[in-house]
Amino acid sequence: MNSDVKVGVLGGGSWATAIMKMLSSNLPMVSWWMRNEAAAEHIRHYGHNPNYIQSIEFDKEKIHISTNMQEVIDNSDILVVAIPSGFLDKTMQDIKPLRLENKILFSAIKGIINEYDSIPAMYLHQEFGTPYENIGLICGPCHAEEVAKEQLSYLTLACPNQEYAKTMAELLSTRYIKTSTSDDVFGAEVAAVLKNVYAVASGLCHGLGYGDNFQAVLISSATREMARFIKAMNGAKSDVNSSAYLGDLLVTAYSPYSRNRTFGTMVGKGYSVKWATIEMNMVAEGYYAAKGIYEMNKKYGVDMPIADAVYRILYEKITPVVEMRILADKLD
Repeated sequence: MNSDVKVGVLGGGSWATAIMKMLSSNLPMVSWWMRNEAAAEHIRHYGHNPNYIQSIEFDKEKIHISTNMQEVIDNSDILVVAIPSGFLDKTMQDIKPLRLENKILFSAIKGIINEYDSIPAMYLHQEFGTPYENIGLICGPCHAEEVAKEQLSYLTLACPNQEYAKTMAELLSTRYIKTSTSDDVFGAEVAAVLKNVYAVASGLCHGLGYGDNFQAVLISSATREMARFIKAMNGAKSDVNSSAYLGDLLVTAYSPYSRNRTFGTMVGKGYSVKWATIEMNMVAEGYYAAKGIYEMNKKYGVDMPIADAVYRILYEKITPVVEMRILADKLD
């Protein structure tokens, strides 16, 4: 492993915190940008993030934390972008970072950039001029909470440039993190978006009282739905049965750590979208992804009854009990 490589992480949430834990296990210094000055100062003094996964303790000597994004960009060869999709464009438009076209970017964003109806790789390329061969993706199945507990987890590093993918895989590998590589960025990224939508659907059904039998049919149908949409976008290249696709879908749909499942459960139990978001105090990427996928599918016209049902519940205010009863008749 090249310990001379300089890596920076952009974002202050749970996934950014978990990635910082992995990187700081392997590098003498990692740069970390977050917007919240109070949180940054807390980490400098106490070595843990006061807002997300407080159980992760950092070696303060191995972290350079800053609220100046440009400083972190300029001090890094590789950047991990872990800003939630719903806030990415506004953050970048407010800060207007420079010189990203010369960096290697790995996206840890699991959502749609709704302002552009775009997956993150396309957004980063179009907005900042970073070549596609320099843009990669970090995908699971992996929950930040299990990283904090150092429970065995798996990551896939996808990038057209396999040398960059291998480098990032080495940087994130630990005794409890197993890594693999792929060159299918677009397929993996679309799958990472869709699995959050399907996790919301799983939560909705859980909140409405549907049992394990129905959940099994729902997620097996979601796998086929995912395959149809990725094929329409990306051709026949993607293997949706691999862990980066199916494994990530399963853990997000079933795990109690899943923010999207929790969000869906709350809406299924009668919470409004606004109150579910306030109660969670976290971003559920599936909320934004449902709208983005719905808009993108206007171009492709793929049969997506599950994703459409989630969209209608969240954005058209259709009662979950009615929408899920209609969906149940479409599944097999």
